[in-house]
Amino acid sequence: MGTLVNKLKHLFVVDDDAEIRDLLKLYLEKHQFQVSTAASGEAFLDVFTDDIDLIVLDIMLPGEDGFSVCRSIRNSSSVPVIMLTANSDEMDRIVGLELGADDYLAKPFNPRELLARIKAILRRTDNRQASNQPENPRVEQPSLQQHLQFAGFTLDTLSRELAHVDGSITALSGADFNLLMLFLNSPGQVLSRDRIAEITRGRDSNPLDRFIDVHVSRLRQRLKEDARHPQLIKTVRGEGYILTVAVEAKDEITHKY
Repeated sequence: MGTLVNKLKHLFVVDDDAEIRDLLKLYLEKHQFQVSTAASGEAFLDVFTDDIDLIVLDIMLPGEDGFSVCRSIRNSSSVPVIMLTANSDEMDRIVGLELGADDYLAKPFNPRELLARIKAILRRTDNRQASNQPENPRVEQPSLQQHLQFAGFTLDTLSRELAHVDGSITALSGADFNLLMLFLNSPGQVLSRDRIAEITRGRDSNPLDRFIDVHVSRLRQRLKEDARHPQLIKTVRGEGYILTVAVEAKDEITHKY
């Protein structure tokens, strides 16, 4: 009888700095990951497949930069992305968040910190897949049903795909999925900026920075909201945000959009 072998998680490091690529490949392989590398966004996108578990993506790439690569990834995949930035300006982080990145790390960084962030993201992803729970275990699901319906949308909590009655389907990033699940689990309840920061940013939370507003704004776009007059997720001035519609859990979807 053969011995079961655990498949190594496949990481992809995209950075034009050969020294960083080699260092991270050696370090991460030492910690039991399969690691592929690319020196440019174009080279990465040419070989990008669904078997990749997480991408470490530098922003400052020659040719197609990291923002453009992240946008291309999000057009077809919800694979976790950690962006690397050499710019201390928070604008890089905000833009990365808007494009669907799950986390960011400023250069220079300690490889141990990157490893910790990789493990945290993969652990949340594995927990969600194993238990049919949302990616962040601190978010409690109201039921075990795979599909949640609200305001003409259906969210598949396993695939993290958001379907609308108009036939469109959006693959949500980990950050978008966590935030949407937080609202769907708390319809009619005001969620404070502190609570949203805790769920979406974890140890990096700072309810006074712009990340929460940007994150909510991006989710509203996914929900086809009018930016000037949002109806599904409304702002409660001085308190936070509230989901204003009912949420219904379904064991299965009997119709197809």
